[in-house]
Amino acid sequence: MAVALVATIALAIDRNIESLGLILIGVAMVVGAAIGLWRARVVEMTGMPELIALLHSFVGLAAVLVGWNGYLLVEGGGSPEEIALLTAEGTLGIHSVEVFVGVFIGAVTFTGSIVAYGKLSGRMKSNPLVLPGKNVLNISALVVFLALTGWFVIDPALWLLIVVTIVALALGWHLVASIGGGDMPVVVSMLNSYSGWAAAAAGFLLGNDLLIVTGALVGSSGAYLSYIMCKAMNRSFISVIAGGFGIEAGPGEDKDYGDHREVTAAETAELLRNAQSVIITPGYGMAVAQAQYGVAELTRKLRENGTTVRFGIHPVAGRLPGHMNVLLAEAKVPYDIVLEMDEINDDFADTDVVLVIGANDTVNPAAETDPGSPIAGMPVLRVWNGSDVIVFKRSMASGYAGVQNPLFFNENSAMLFGDAKDRVDDIIRAL
Repeated sequence: MAVALVATIALAIDRNIESLGLILIGVAMVVGAAIGLWRARVVEMTGMPELIALLHSFVGLAAVLVGWNGYLLVEGGGSPEEIALLTAEGTLGIHSVEVFVGVFIGAVTFTGSIVAYGKLSGRMKSNPLVLPGKNVLNISALVVFLALTGWFVIDPALWLLIVVTIVALALGWHLVASIGGGDMPVVVSMLNSYSGWAAAAAGFLLGNDLLIVTGALVGSSGAYLSYIMCKAMNRSFISVIAGGFGIEAGPGEDKDYGDHREVTAAETAELLRNAQSVIITPGYGMAVAQAQYGVAELTRKLRENGTTVRFGIHPVAGRLPGHMNVLLAEAKVPYDIVLEMDEINDDFADTDVVLVIGANDTVNPAAETDPGSPIAGMPVLRVWNGSDVIVFKRSMASGYAGVQNPLFFNENSAMLFGDAKDRVDDIIRAL
């Protein structure tokens, strides 16, 4: 980005831009840098996913503005002589396609990222929006876009650009709103890819090779990361990037699983004191409570007591790949006891105590037992196979995917309510 900024200024100077233009560029850089530095400094690690989604929306909006500007400079503002020359050279139609495609991708990225930000920050419900015939709506929007593109190349009228902007904004909103909270980590990666293609489209319009190359790198790597995450979560790549295409199931209903059992910190400490093996499965709740330092101290005490302690990490624990690994490394948890889901899932059956600290959807057995669940088919940590399962939660509220977790009501499960950091500290004192 630093290279891109320097190149932009150099290009402006090379084109003998007026001093007012250079001043405006400088002011924009100072304001943007101040906002960026401030947001990056104050954001908590738990807020990183929504910040990334918000930054993607800026890229999309920039692509829309570049597209509109390209239209106003050429098709909508060029002299008849310029238009005739471009038409004779056969480049006017290419320019019109660049404008249309750039605006479309940018607008989809903009509203899609705004919805992702709203869901990740809790400002919007995480449940998937299921409109009647939602797949038909998405396909219809794409068909309209293709038809309008052909029309715009033949007759680049302003109203066509307005219509495609509105259609793309609506499509971006609907695509992400139709995806449930359990798949939001993939959505963030997908929007990263979209923002790259939006930047590449802007690069074609501006004749900027650097922007084309950078955008293509971001777009392709983001798409591949999304594919890898979909494979890890047993999700259809096409389904996710197309806004849950082919998935017509509703958000599911909460079932009555009976009564849950509560446990105290002292009772949990007694279980841990007598345990030979312990597996800790952290989630977003641990990150919110900033409990990783207490968890690291608890791990140290248990290992000094001769207990085998390991961590089971779900691929999307914490709403962003690698989130839990970073927090545990920050707290100096030995990395050789932090294992991925596939490495540890078969070991829960031989484990005395499993501590589920702030995790919910990633340990939900409904993913394997309920075909109608919104998270059906998603690989989960099989914590319920442990001899005793202690679940740290603030309340019995459903998880981010909006579905109840039958794990909480199992005979071998007990709930330890309260702030995860406070409860871990209580256990350490009891030990």
